[in-house]
Amino acid sequence: MNKSIKIEVIEFLLFGVIWLGIFSIPFFNQWGYSSLDWQKLLSEWLRIFGFFLIFAINISVLIPKYLITQKYKSYILSAILLIAGMTVAGILLNALLFPTPLAMPPMDLGSGIPMELGSGMPAPIGYKLSRKSDYDSFSLLVVANVTISFLIVGSSSTFKVIGQWLIADDRRKDLEKEQLKSELAFLRHQVSPHFFMNTLNNIHSLIDINAEDAKGAVIRLSTMMRYLLYDTAHGNTSLAKEIGFIESYISLMKLRFSEHVTITLDIPKKIPEIQMPPMLFISLLENAFKHGVSYQNESFVLFSLDINENRLNCIIKNSKNGKIKDSGNMYSGIGLTNIKKSLELLFGKNYQFDIAEKEDEFHVFLSVPIE
Repeated sequence: MNKSIKIEVIEFLLFGVIWLGIFSIPFFNQWGYSSLDWQKLLSEWLRIFGFFLIFAINISVLIPKYLITQKYKSYILSAILLIAGMTVAGILLNALLFPTPLAMPPMDLGSGIPMELGSGMPAPIGYKLSRKSDYDSFSLLVVANVTISFLIVGSSSTFKVIGQWLIADDRRKDLEKEQLKSELAFLRHQVSPHFFMNTLNNIHSLIDINAEDAKGAVIRLSTMMRYLLYDTAHGNTSLAKEIGFIESYISLMKLRFSEHVTITLDIPKKIPEIQMPPMLFISLLENAFKHGVSYQNESFVLFSLDINENRLNCIIKNSKNGKIKDSGNMYSGIGLTNIKKSLELLFGKNYQFDIAEKEDEFHVFLSVPIE
């Protein structure tokens, strides 16, 4: 059951309990009497039923049709007409069904202090003499009904709007999750097509020079493709597979560069069985090779992984290519903003991502929680 359905079910149960309690009030008001005054009880239930109809029509018709769609003037006018119509209908129906004055519910002797009527005769025990005229009583009844009706409309609208906001928020989060999946899928396939093209060209050149190295390169490339197509398609992957992918990537990159490029891979000797989002480091590593390696000058790339206190720490260092003037340009391929956004979608605020630029090299530090 998704969150939207849960909210609607909770809302339905909450309203049901509230109205069940309201309908039970007239009954429990007569609970202490020796017998029930059914005429008065039915009259009160009829009055409450009018309030319930106002609530139901407001919830099921007016709010979805006008309030949710931001037609505020139409909603206010419709609510006023509803309250006025139901108030008049309720009073007329009550007068039609119960034309005689309602009898006082019977009471036991000694349940109240007797009061004298205007004629000097004692009032029934437990009752206070009404001093208001029929006109005043009718006016008071109308004012009370209208006031209660407005309170019902206001409170039910507030609850419904809050419920709709929670549902909309849940849908927004679902959209963000779908967007996250799309963005992560995009990032997972961000290993540059030029990399595969250059790797195939290098393998082609190796076939005549060193057939064994060419076979090894084909196996590495096949391992990477299998990882991209299958191992990253089901959410998280194991750290061991992610490291295997990084090792294959680095070994193939070595085919492209001469000995003046130093490539260092520092990973734990014993890899724990932990799960992690796939393709987490490849965009950073690819940028290190793309923007940090010079074909004319001595260059280096270092990739290091470390596990400390349930966190996976990655350090990437690379020499500073003379063409790169700042760290922002270094990450122009995928974009520093997209990397941070993906990390935030994956880990919220529970990650650390720092880029430091020195005179002749870049340092990237990424720390994420692990399961």
